[in-house]
Amino acid sequence: MTEAAVLDIMRDAMYTIILCSAPMLIISLVVGLTISVFQTVTSIQEQTLTFVPKIISIFLSLIVFGSFIMNTIMEYITSLWTDFSIYIR
Repeated sequence: MTEAAVLDIMRDAMYTIILCSAPMLIISLVVGLTISVFQTVTSIQEQTLTFVPKIISIFLSLIVFGSFIMNTIMEYITSLWTDFSIYIR
């Protein structure tokens, strides 16, 4: 296995990680920013106020984007196992 092959696997793995985590991170960022603006406008300084809406939004995003994430991971794993004979030379 050459260094180029290892770098290609790592690059594909990092791309898959970013692609799979992006929906939850973006939704969490938007919900957190919205609640922070709401807290600033209303002068509510409760630290735990952002926790529950973020958790609920993450669970909902997992329900919505779960099949996309699973398909993306399955495609990556399938490509790894398909090329496995190339890697062991």
